[in-house]
Amino acid sequence: MTVRHDGHRVSWLGYATTRIETPDGRVLYFDPGRYGVLDGYDRRDADVVCITHDHHYDDAGIDRVANEDSTIVVYQGVTPSRIDRGVAPLDALPGTVREIGESESLAVAGFDVRSVPAYNRPDGPHVTEDGSPHHPRGFGVGYHVDTGARTVFWPGDTDVLDRHAAIATSLFLPPIGGSFTMDREAAAALAGAIDPDLVVPVHYDTFDALATDATAFAGDVAGRGVPVALESPAQ
Repeated sequence: MTVRHDGHRVSWLGYATTRIETPDGRVLYFDPGRYGVLDGYDRRDADVVCITHDHHYDDAGIDRVANEDSTIVVYQGVTPSRIDRGVAPLDALPGTVREIGESESLAVAGFDVRSVPAYNRPDGPHVTEDGSPHHPRGFGVGYHVDTGARTVFWPGDTDVLDRHAAIATSLFLPPIGGSFTMDREAAAALAGAIDPDLVVPVHYDTFDALATDATAFAGDVAGRGVPVALESPAQ
């Protein structure tokens, strides 16, 4: 299924992988791949691909969506050599790789791509057994993208942070699986604070640790007066 939002086509393909097509045909992907979500997918139609952090770096997934004319925006903290999944280095990716810092902006293919800090708070619930955050500050980012017609906010793998409520966006793509990110209750409260034109939740039900009640999330968001659409991951 594809959600239509003010002329944009929004497709959640599973895990964190989301495809946005603008009214004029430009294509943006967030965090393509992992856990088989792009098995059988071979569109290679991306103008821009945005990668948030090591956990979502999948060169095979990028190969399925990108081509030699694509721009791959990669957070500068992404380090393929330390990833234990045998991934390819950045210079083996198709297209042009551009690195971005924790709070920077890039203009690519008509998109204004802005990075936003993403992390788990050390005093929050999303920590390992030794008390370390699953996603410490500096490990990853989210992205706030102006398509030229609307804005899209994918927070990345993060808790709700104070700065999030001040981000004005038309389309909000919150992670709702919990365990390693904000859960559905926190994401719904954030949706109410941001008050976007549309919410499409992502990053849930891919595996047991991300299982959640998406219908309850949708009801919570709708009860706050915010439009919401649930996507079924499909290609």
